[in-house]
Amino acid sequence: QVQLVESGGGLVQPGDSLRLSCGAAAFALDYYTVGWLRQAPGKEREGVSCISSRDDATYYADSVKGRFTISRDTAKNTVYLQMNSLKPEDTAVYYCAPGGYCSGSSYYPDFTSTGQGIQVNVSS
Repeated sequence: QVQLVESGGGLVQPGDSLRLSCGAAAFALDYYTVGWLRQAPGKEREGVSCISSRDDATYYADSVKGRFTISRDTAKNTVYLQMNSLKPEDTAVYYCAPGGYCSGSSYYPDFTSTGQGIQVNVSS
């Protein structure tokens, strides 16, 4: 695993918001496409969102489109995933994933290069 610092997960109720953060101490995230993956219990890991290194184009899976927003703060060397209107089906371990390919219409993650993961639980 690459050296990333992920934070912001937790237990929330449906309709609540969370903001996940992904920081790197040893390299500049600006030079990388950065995405967020998630893996729910019993399901395969999937790409949720990404932001391109070339032009900051963003991609969102259909399941999160309109609710999640990915962004980067160059000064803080951090990528964020703002998650609004959370649903129980958003419950998963979320992974920050530098690398891969990202455009406005597609995301091909680098599944071999992720952080340690952070738990998000959405439950009433």
